[in-house]
Amino acid sequence: MSQIKVRFAPSPTGPLHIGGARSALFNYLFARHYGGELVLRIEDTDLERSSREYEEEIIASLRWLGIQWDEGIDNAGENGPYRQTERLSIYERYTRMLLEQGDAYYCFCSEAALEEERQALMAKGETPRYLGRCRHLSEEERASYLRQGIKPVVRFRVPPRQIYVVDDLVRGRVSFESDGMGDFIIVKSDGLPTYNFAVVIDDVLMGITHVIRAEEHLSNTPRQLMIYEALHFKRPEFAHISLILGSDRQKMSKRHGATSLMQYREMGYLPEALVNFLSLLGWSPEGEEQILDMGQIIEAFTLERVAKSPAVFDLEKLNWMNGQYIRKLDIETLAERVKPYLLASPYRNQIEALPLQQYLLLIATVKDHLVCLSDIVKEVALLFEPVSFAPEALEVLQGENTGLVLQAFIESFPDSLEPEVIKQHLKLITKQNKLKPKDVFMPLRCSLSGQVHGPDLPSLISLWGKEESLNRVQQSLKMLTGK
Repeated sequence: MSQIKVRFAPSPTGPLHIGGARSALFNYLFARHYGGELVLRIEDTDLERSSREYEEEIIASLRWLGIQWDEGIDNAGENGPYRQTERLSIYERYTRMLLEQGDAYYCFCSEAALEEERQALMAKGETPRYLGRCRHLSEEERASYLRQGIKPVVRFRVPPRQIYVVDDLVRGRVSFESDGMGDFIIVKSDGLPTYNFAVVIDDVLMGITHVIRAEEHLSNTPRQLMIYEALHFKRPEFAHISLILGSDRQKMSKRHGATSLMQYREMGYLPEALVNFLSLLGWSPEGEEQILDMGQIIEAFTLERVAKSPAVFDLEKLNWMNGQYIRKLDIETLAERVKPYLLASPYRNQIEALPLQQYLLLIATVKDHLVCLSDIVKEVALLFEPVSFAPEALEVLQGENTGLVLQAFIESFPDSLEPEVIKQHLKLITKQNKLKPKDVFMPLRCSLSGQVHGPDLPSLISLWGKEESLNRVQQSLKMLTGK
């Protein structure tokens, strides 16, 4: 295979969403698998909706995911500029070429005339399209329109009775008939190129060999092939990857959860987990392993294993995967990653007052209960908030041995706060009173935390310390005895 070169070309009209991130990732994986290059360019010709703020957010999102580009925005190469609004003179040159060849022409039709034509075709049950009213204007007619101050668009002259075939690397052979398409606009009246025109020029001049993009762009492909042909350009290979659907098999939207990459970052999803998850949306490696790092994914990634059918965004799977990645972090790293959430929480003062070893113990204690980094706040609330008893905890505290266990805990609290020492102490209470472990650990947990489930109990007791632990148990005893 010759040198691979792919591109990701977002429009900065909003933040990077899940679908765009998956497209960027697939391009990156494909390029790296074959030792190729990735270009990042910005398609910003929608002047009303585009902004540099969105562009910067898209770049930040890609970098957060660990996607690196070899050429383009913020990493200049020899094929720039990499914003379409900075390439207008390039598009003008190729527009003139198409006009001189007779493959394009000026169109002066008003919006009202076009709408009338559209309604008439629909009334006859035909596909709305431009019927070529301005195809054969004379020089005098064009000059007359220009004198009236009418700014024309430039339309491409669609060849009649042609079949355009795409041997798509994902979808297989797809054919399109030119009849029924209608002559399409390649340059708008404000002089800006349309997507189908600019993307061809950019891909050719930047040496793109493979175009990997979302399935929704498949319908654009025949128009782009016409431009490739008219300008005698070599076409790239195409691969259209499936849509991403929500769990209800409808197109992804806000009702399925966050869609912006930055929202996932803010909620505390790890970029490593999101890369792993996104890679499996429409692609599958050989074997059963689901937890794969970027290097493993790059090594395994090929378009042959990309599915034609839509991918389903399973939030439960993402949560499971993120939890797996959190548990793989060492305590020091996790402690740093959760710190911003804790310092922005109501427990900031308590957190800052903890000695380092106590802080690390806190993180280790709740680590296995985190789905996202932001979950740290609700998990540590258990340590800093007054006891609030869940109904099932109150039921446990009604057990016949509860008073005995709580009293034994108070009377024989160990001198050391090491979790292992506390654990052995609880085992001793169990042995001395000839009870089962659950008959000691469960009432103590409910008494101390008000919950029937939670982090490691000896670690919690260590974090509360002697005074707070005894105070909580004494309050439970008072509640139970009424004294």
